[in-house]
Amino acid sequence: MAKYFKIKGGQEINGTIRMSGAKNSVLALLIASILTDEKIIIEDFPNIQDVSELFEILKYLGSDIKTETDGVINTVIIDNQKIKYKPLLIESVTLFRASYYFMGAMVSKFGKCELLLPGGCYLGPRPIDLHLKGFKEIGYEVENFICEKHDAIRITKPKTIFLENKKVFLDFPSVGATMNIILSAVFINGKIEIENTAKEPEIVDLVTLLNTMGANIKGAGTDKIIIIGVNQLKGCYHQVIPDRIEAGSYLMLAAIASSEVVIENVIPEHLEALTSKLTEIGVALKIEIDKITVFGLDKSNLEAISIKTGVFPSFPTDLQQIMTTLLTQVNGESKVMETIYVDRFRNCIELNNMGANIEIQRKEETGKAIIFGKTKLVANNVKATDLRAGFSLVFAAMIAIGESKVYNIEHVLRGYDNIVNKLNSIGASIELIED
Repeated sequence: MAKYFKIKGGQEINGTIRMSGAKNSVLALLIASILTDEKIIIEDFPNIQDVSELFEILKYLGSDIKTETDGVINTVIIDNQKIKYKPLLIESVTLFRASYYFMGAMVSKFGKCELLLPGGCYLGPRPIDLHLKGFKEIGYEVENFICEKHDAIRITKPKTIFLENKKVFLDFPSVGATMNIILSAVFINGKIEIENTAKEPEIVDLVTLLNTMGANIKGAGTDKIIIIGVNQLKGCYHQVIPDRIEAGSYLMLAAIASSEVVIENVIPEHLEALTSKLTEIGVALKIEIDKITVFGLDKSNLEAISIKTGVFPSFPTDLQQIMTTLLTQVNGESKVMETIYVDRFRNCIELNNMGANIEIQRKEETGKAIIFGKTKLVANNVKATDLRAGFSLVFAAMIAIGESKVYNIEHVLRGYDNIVNKLNSIGASIELIED
């Protein structure tokens, strides 16, 4: 059954909304739970499709999953006493990209992992070669094979691996590779240094969980992480960090569509690359310890900017498409350079169909969008090509004249918790239709 959003544009939004736990963090946290046979309690997980699919995979392995909610905060209790090794040669692992964290966690827990290659949004080439390179440098055996016409990976731990000041160097500070190598090394017999690691807050969140469980990991948030192997991990309680990408999405929407919106449950330091750009555009913000207020004052004076995506703490690629929608509503010529995923400009075709004036220039490893503003957006029927493109089109539909339909919203539901209720609670007119 097809689903789409029906959105009536032009509604001013005002009020307060609370951000959920970070999607890009919680998936790794949930997979890390298999490293202990004791109970893990994870609070503030987002109720999104990726999490639901991950719960089913954990149950397939033998995890006992219990969820609770108070209407605002979701909590999961995971008991892995009965977990057993099974090859993950099942279709569900291909539905979201973060399933690749099972490689690191399972080779740590069971000494082996067989996994169909993961899926997720298509954003251009997204190889896992850095993950596999790290596994090989640790000493794991890596083999590609075909399982019922699907590409698959087999990771095996030799009977003895002893490392003494072993170093793994990442050619690029990949978040996924950094997390996966950490997961694979927590039980290693020796010490490993990972250099040129990603610094994203989600990595710090994973390491915080693992250290609370009894791991010995230092350097999270820097470009070098040191892991000294331990024999076992215990259960613990952990609260997921707020989702900085969800927060950034709503901040940009509020900058154009509201007179005043308060975004609660945020860590402002995680959003500085965005809030500095919003201030440069001319958006009025009040930044407090755990919330940010957006004042949509005189929107006629918002000015064009240039941004360039990069690894943390640079401007995040996950917010680029949503910023592109915002820039259609400012005065002048803005430039957006994408250096991480060159196919993140497919939403611009849909935005142009709604009245935007965006020109795309592509090179082999980078892409650039030139946004000529300010343009009046008009309602249309559009299709989301990926998760963040989906929110950028929801944003566009909310500020367009007339009633729009946004299709392929399965992408959006993968990453935005309770999006319809959150938007309607602050004055939007959005309806989820099942056709």
